[in-house]
Amino acid sequence: MAAPMSADRFIHVLRNEGLTVVEVGAWRTHNRNHKGPWGPVHGVMIHHTVTRGTANTVQLCREGDRRLPGPLCHGVITKDGRVHLVGYGRANHAGAGDRDVLAAVIAEKALPPDDRADTDGNRHFYGFECENLGDGEDPWPAVQLDAIARAAAAVCRAHRWTARSVIGHLEWQPGKIDPKGFTMAAMRERIHARLK
Repeated sequence: MAAPMSADRFIHVLRNEGLTVVEVGAWRTHNRNHKGPWGPVHGVMIHHTVTRGTANTVQLCREGDRRLPGPLCHGVITKDGRVHLVGYGRANHAGAGDRDVLAAVIAEKALPPDDRADTDGNRHFYGFECENLGDGEDPWPAVQLDAIARAAAAVCRAHRWTARSVIGHLEWQPGKIDPKGFTMAAMRERIHARLK
């Protein structure tokens, strides 16, 4: 079990991993904590945004929409490899997922199939939304993939987790496909290499 890092520690570990971090508004206090607890935290979840354009993507992830209020993640990783911090605390990114997957993440073991949605993921995961159309054709620039690995590794390093603590939304919630265009197995290999 791990308590979430402070917002100041979070930005420090990201920058210490060599990332360019952009602070968006009062991100440190922009959250959904009034809807439920934030923590204990057990892992990092990676998403794609189904959007195009940095400004539009960052605004959507910060504000959300009528159906799903923001923040929709903690950090938005844009195609240029920058991490835009849009919120900190409970965020509407993971939704309900599989308790067996959460148990595997906590134990840092191989993930079982995600065949149910019975556990609150917004409470337990840091979330990074990554700018991409999610159609399997929109490219993932090398600088963006590197930034995804660095951001996840930064959080894992701070909590002394391994790369097995990093999952994709598609591994958590039935019916989700994100991130599409790279495999989470390959991303975990990148993260593992950074953590060595």
